[in-house]
Amino acid sequence: MQSQLKSIKNSSLVHQRHLILHEKYQKYPVTAWITDSAEVIGINLQDPFRTTVSINDTMKIPFKIGVHKAVGGDHDFPNAGDLLCASLASCFESTIRMISNKLGVELIETKIRANAQVDVRGTLMIDKSIPVEFQSMHIDALLIAKNTNKKLLSTLIKGAKNSCIVYQTVKKGTPITLNADFRITN
Repeated sequence: MQSQLKSIKNSSLVHQRHLILHEKYQKYPVTAWITDSAEVIGINLQDPFRTTVSINDTMKIPFKIGVHKAVGGDHDFPNAGDLLCASLASCFESTIRMISNKLGVELIETKIRANAQVDVRGTLMIDKSIPVEFQSMHIDALLIAKNTNKKLLSTLIKGAKNSCIVYQTVKKGTPITLNADFRITN
């Protein structure tokens, strides 16, 4: 079993890349720090229900964003909650793919669905006892794989829970700092 696992790791593309990164990050820890980003530059500011967010400083991939009907918008484009769910689902699924590659698990199909529940009375200040936050999030995961067993697939899910950056961030919460610059024109 040990030699079989070593053989799988040696042929794993993820494992090969991780070996290089492990060496680099151990030798130069500062290179392990990355910054992901998104930016909204307000255009058509007379429309309070739609904007565009650009993802990543290098690629600057734009996405149209709308406001959910539950808070007065038209929900004609994905909203911030949709993007949060998309971030969770995509990070969780890609983490599963990488771990399965390292373990030699041949995935046939994956389906990861993330959803988040919020009572919007808090954000609309209808009931101040209701926190302005998603009260719960949930992931449904379907994995179909070849030549494996449920125990290994359970290990795969546990590994994804432990290694998925978005999952761990949302689960634990992260402090957010804010700098605001105000300019007034006549």
